[in-house]
Amino acid sequence: MATTPQPGTTGTTGTTETGPPPARSVLRDTAFLRLWAGTTASGLATWALPFVLGLAVLHRELGAAALGLVLAARTAGFLAAVAVGGVLADRHSRRAVVFWSALAAAAAAPLLALGLGRSLVLMTLAAALAGAGQGACRPAFQALTAETVAADHRQQANAAMTMAVRTSTLAGPTLTALLAAFVDAGTLLLGIGLLWLVAALLPGRGATAPRADAVSAAPAAPRASLRAEFVDGIREARRHPWFLAGLGALTAVIALGYSATGVALPLVSRDRYGTEWVLAAAMTAYTVGALGGALVTARRRPRSQGWSALAGLALYGFAPLSLMLPVHPAVVVAAYAVAGIGIELFNVPWFTATQREVAPDKLARVSSLDFLLSYGLAPVGLALMAPAIGVFGVTPVLAVCAGACFLVPAAAALVPTARHFGRAPGPRTD
Repeated sequence: MATTPQPGTTGTTGTTETGPPPARSVLRDTAFLRLWAGTTASGLATWALPFVLGLAVLHRELGAAALGLVLAARTAGFLAAVAVGGVLADRHSRRAVVFWSALAAAAAAPLLALGLGRSLVLMTLAAALAGAGQGACRPAFQALTAETVAADHRQQANAAMTMAVRTSTLAGPTLTALLAAFVDAGTLLLGIGLLWLVAALLPGRGATAPRADAVSAAPAAPRASLRAEFVDGIREARRHPWFLAGLGALTAVIALGYSATGVALPLVSRDRYGTEWVLAAAMTAYTVGALGGALVTARRRPRSQGWSALAGLALYGFAPLSLMLPVHPAVVVAAYAVAGIGIELFNVPWFTATQREVAPDKLARVSSLDFLLSYGLAPVGLALMAPAIGVFGVTPVLAVCAGACFLVPAAAALVPTARHFGRAPGPRTD
């Protein structure tokens, strides 16, 4: 990625290149805590929407086919907006992009509640608006983290972000189920809108040095088109072989590994073990493992950061591998816990390296590529996985997907600059 100041050179005023890094924890930084709370609120709102709509299906306020259409509309809105959001976040204030995109998602919530049980067309349009707000704010949040947090604290900050998301995923179903005993799905949808309002209003402006484009003394040139600026972001991504390799590995694991296990785990839990317990336990173990992985990466600094992260990503292969074999259910649960640990061993260094290495004025666009490919191809994988299992059987499909999870990250590790994710090794602290 583009050359940016190294840790210790992009912090707050008064930090010099030769001075020691600040000892203060990022968790005591008010600006970061506001950003963390806003990001957590957006993540919880994003997770809650399909869960609440699923409750509406159980209560017969929404049909199964209608649920699929609404969720597809949300995905389409996300994919349409994420690239545009990345360009706008590099062109304008990242804080402003977060505000308006989260506000759009907040506005979609009462429309969803209004259409529930009355108008599928209104719900579909509102879901697309919610997805657009979600997609536009993702790259802006990533870039705003780099503006708010000094370089030497970003790994800790990213770990705190992902820990909040995993905790919400773990505790969210129980909390939502409890609330559903007292309020209806429409009220829960309004609650999702309130979460998006928190995400819009709480984060502050970036606290670090201005971006390169903001301090240029040259006269302002005519603004390029959105397409041209997005293509410029692609060029920036291509300058960093480790980023392209890591993104390819992440996309393969999500499109194949996640999709295979998402379809196969319920089938295996039902047909091989005869109980839903394995499904619930495996998914819980994955989330708990991911939470543990985030805790580890908050302070862990391996010498070969990129190789360590890609090895963690490859651990997801144990999930489909465990579903291939007639093993004890505890082995499946353990494999999912390992996969959860591994995904955060990848995610936190990945986000941190992207924030460090990408040119500051192109960071949101490059981050949007990450979300566009890794999230965008996941529905394709899910759509193709069930037919593939029907034609070839569960075991061969799981074998191919497990092999891809192991081999594609290993191949990515061979790419130049992948060993350190674009930076020379520093002193070890683990």
